[in-house]
Amino acid sequence: MLIRIDPTARTPLFEQVASSVRGAIARGEIEVGERLPTARELSRSLDINLHTVLRAYQMLRDEGVVELRRGRGAVVVDAAPDRAELVEAVDRLVAVARRLGLTRDAVSAAISEGWTK
Repeated sequence: MLIRIDPTARTPLFEQVASSVRGAIARGEIEVGERLPTARELSRSLDINLHTVLRAYQMLRDEGVVELRRGRGAVVVDAAPDRAELVEAVDRLVAVARRLGLTRDAVSAAISEGWTK
């Protein structure tokens, strides 16, 4: 698994790490039941703070993509590919909406409208 970050980007590093892991899961590069690198290993390999990686892993846990197990680390859960795909789609939607200058309410209304079709 290759995780890429851009220290010069405006996006916080923990979000970049989480997004990279999500993308790898959505593309099938990381499979259900697979263990992610330990936070310590990943922080060393990316040369970033350990707490940055832990925050990314916690974000993925909160999204239902990984389960954090004491002694085993972060493990990809059964629903991860679908959830990762959804989160990636939402991230793209938000990026497009921001680029177009749309408000949160306008995007929410568009989603609600699309839902009823």
